[in-house]
Amino acid sequence: MAISDWPAGERPRERLLAHGPAALSDAELLAIYLRVGVRGKSAVDLARDVIGRFNGRLDALTEASLKELASISGIGLAKAAQLKASFELARRALNQEMTRHDTLSSPGRVRDWLRLHLAARPHEVFMALWLDAQNRLLKAEELFAGTLTQTVVYPREVVKAALSQNAAAVILAHNHPSGIAEPSTADGLLTRNLKDALAIVDVRLLDHFIVAGNAPPLSFAERGLL
Repeated sequence: MAISDWPAGERPRERLLAHGPAALSDAELLAIYLRVGVRGKSAVDLARDVIGRFNGRLDALTEASLKELASISGIGLAKAAQLKASFELARRALNQEMTRHDTLSSPGRVRDWLRLHLAARPHEVFMALWLDAQNRLLKAEELFAGTLTQTVVYPREVVKAALSQNAAAVILAHNHPSGIAEPSTADGLLTRNLKDALAIVDVRLLDHFIVAGNAPPLSFAERGLL
């Protein structure tokens, strides 16, 4: 049955207008974007198929390549391009929010941004959020990339990057593709070494996050590990 044949109170667009976007499921929101389904499937059915393709993980959906999205039946290149554009706009909006405001005033925003950028990566990535003296974002920078299980991080290169940005502080982050957020002994040792190295050039290490799957990123500062 086409969505146009559904009762008005059950149609995603009408529900959004009446109750706001937060009242809709992931599939309903995506269905509004897709607008139409395919033969035998409504837009909501198609949206469920798309999300199911990524095991229900919206972060994995946002990181999918243009080719991967276009290969899904009912999507095609034009819709895939529109989806990639919308995901990039979301990233840029979060980035601008952190640039304008004190990053530490909204730790939830930082976690959302990190999950959006790192949660679906198939290999480990180590990045830095360089901040000015008011804790506003200067630049988000991917410094190192590694394998499925590890990344080699060089403190000297991190310090050089801090100086190049004229940063006053930094939030570090890396992902665990395994989906397990618990820090390893090596993670703890690296964090302490980086904190000491950055202190020499008067750059404060404010936090180090581990991003793993859909769970909230783990904070070293909240764990008392800094």
